Amino acid sequence: MTYQQAKELLEKKGQSQLLKYYDELDDNGKAGLLAAIEKISWDFEDALKNPVDLSGKNREIRPIAGLRQSEIQRRHDEFEAIGVEAIKSGKVAAVLLAGGMGTRLGVDGPKGAYDIGITKPLYIFEQQMKNLLDVVNQCGVKVPLYIMTSDKNHEQTTSFWKEHGYFGYEESDVKFFKQEMAPAVDFDGKIILERKDLPALSPNGNGGWFASLQKAGLCEDLHARGVEWLNIYAVDNVLQRIADPVFLGATIESGANCGAKAIFKTEPYEKVGVLCMDGDQPDIIEYYELTDEMANQRDENGDLEYSYGVIMNYLFRLSKLEEIVDKKIPVHIVEKKIECLCEDGETRKPEKENGKKFEALAVDLIKLMGSVLPYEVVREKEFAPIKNKTGIDSVESARELLKMNGVEL
Repeated sequence: MTYQQAKELLEKKGQSQLLKYYDELDDNGKAGLLAAIEKISWDFEDALKNPVDLSGKNREIRPIAGLRQSEIQRRHDEFEAIGVEAIKSGKVAAVLLAGGMGTRLGVDGPKGAYDIGITKPLYIFEQQMKNLLDVVNQCGVKVPLYIMTSDKNHEQTTSFWKEHGYFGYEESDVKFFKQEMAPAVDFDGKIILERKDLPALSPNGNGGWFASLQKAGLCEDLHARGVEWLNIYAVDNVLQRIADPVFLGATIESGANCGAKAIFKTEPYEKVGVLCMDGDQPDIIEYYELTDEMANQRDENGDLEYSYGVIMNYLFRLSKLEEIVDKKIPVHIVEKKIECLCEDGETRKPEKENGKKFEALAVDLIKLMGSVLPYEVVREKEFAPIKNKTGIDSVESARELLKMNGVEL
């Protein structure tokens, strides 16, 4: 893109502020800014003009039926046999959503590269791979792994995996792809400058993971391998059971297009998204959308009706993903503290919210899939999220749960 092309585009879009410091830049800075402008996705304009009503007011919400642990244990061997056969037949791949940084943990690098060890190094990526290798060793075949990074951590992530020998995998069985980026805007809809030569961009949420994988050309690789199911999981849970044969077998046996691992809520106001039905379609309702009546509603056994709290571990049928990939996922507009170029020419994060980011969420894929199997997991064995350095859902709490599960730290 030439300067003149960028100037004309930005004038048309009302975003000429992005070229404010162009004349102050050296040749590399100018080229970098023009390249960044050329890559900008303008989808945010429609999101601003026509925001999706995500309040839940117009939904017909009711509880959803799922698989409790008692039923899973009773049919364990049946489900496991189905899942093991699918893995041995090459029908399963894993997708790690790892576009985030470890900022809240106090490090400037990929979250998955954070060391949670005490007496020896143990990285988040490493522990999750140990969990996956349990299944690989059980089934005798590798489950191909696709890792979503972002512009902010791609080089660091790929280098980290290479330095650590892909944690027991062959390089050919690990593929990386970048998450799409979206510009951040101020409260007037103007794209914020992070530096004189760079618009403020951020990952567009984990809901676009499949579109990003497809754009990277990796669907061809999936089909060549004969993959039919994708198990996506988040980087921040070190007890994730990945490509779990029992979960896979239960989902396949159910005939659903999607399986969702969930903890069974014991407290009405726990801050997790909850599986439900919206009319005749499955959905996930956020904890803050539940009315007091819904949050406290109980069945004949005394259990909460809205009880399946999702933990960001899903199985998706590949053919259904390809069918719905062009359908519009709701865009969540979130007010954030966005690093920006200040009047003195320095880049800083403000003390209060100064703009908006645009994110699509993986939970919003559930409704598009058309059917889902809620699958209860034992909380203490599969849910150790690391969102903070200390306190609730922290490195500290995850370490305690890892030790409880026999992991040496």
